[in-house]
Amino acid sequence: MAPRPNQSLQTRALLRALLDQPLAWRHGYELSKATKLQSGTLYPLLIRLSDQGFLESKWVEPTQPGKPPRHVYRLTAAGKALARSFDSATEKLTVATGKWARRPG
Repeated sequence: MAPRPNQSLQTRALLRALLDQPLAWRHGYELSKATKLQSGTLYPLLIRLSDQGFLESKWVEPTQPGKPPRHVYRLTAAGKALARSFDSATEKLTVATGKWARRPG
């Protein structure tokens, strides 16, 4: 049985950012900018969610010569379901302030 996923504000912010483009492969720097999460928080979350089967990951070759390969991530079907379950909650994280804002209705 897989461990229960972390339900922290940071995890929710990351899953929401990935759910914005659920089919797109996204790299850590892009996700860091979208979520305002620091690398010391973001990368352990990416690894944990990938290990738990909520993300798939792969290495991609650079588009420009001299650049290193990048590790990219996207949601699995289980990850999409988890992200949607968090997103359907009555509270919504405002990433910029780190505070919860009530969602109308």
